[in-house]
Amino acid sequence: MSYIKPVVSWLIALWASKVFLFSLPYKFTKHPDTEHIFGTIGQWIADTINVSLGNLFSSVGSYVVGSFELIASVILLLPALLWVLNKIGLRKGHSMRERFHAIGGLLASAVMAGAVFFHLFTPLGIEVLHEGKSDGGSLFYSAVSILVLGLVLFFINRAGLFKKNTV
Repeated sequence: MSYIKPVVSWLIALWASKVFLFSLPYKFTKHPDTEHIFGTIGQWIADTINVSLGNLFSSVGSYVVGSFELIASVILLLPALLWVLNKIGLRKGHSMRERFHAIGGLLASAVMAGAVFFHLFTPLGIEVLHEGKSDGGSLFYSAVSILVLGLVLFFINRAGLFKKNTV
C-alpha cells in the first residue's frame, strides 16, 4: 500500500502540469482566446477596482499567470528529474518528491483559486463565450479540478515539508 500515495501524487502532478504547460502557448503568444479572457477580466477590474490596474491586467495578466503556471509545473515535475540524475549517478540523495509535490500543489491551487474566482465573479462566467463559440465550461472545470486536486496533493504530501534533507 505504500505505493498509493506516490502514484496518486504523480497522477495529480501530471494532470496539473499538462493543463498548465499546454496553455502556455496561448498565454505567451496572446492568442485571441487569451486576449478575450484577460481583456474581459481586465475590463471588470477597471470598472470595479481601478482603471490602471485593469489595463495592466489586460496587457500583462496572461504573462504573469502563465509564468506562475510554468513555475508550478517545474516544481511538480522536478522530482522526476532528480530521480533520473540519481539513477545516472550525477546526484546523490532522495528525490524530495513529497516536498516538491506539497509546494507545487499549493502553488497550483493558488493559481487556480484566482481562475475560479474570475470565472464565478466576473462577466467571464463559467462558460467562456468568444466569437460565437463556447468552451462548454472546460476552462472552469479544469481550474476547479486543479484547485481541489492541488489541495489534495498538498495534504497527502505535507509531511515531506518537515523531513530533514538527506542530500
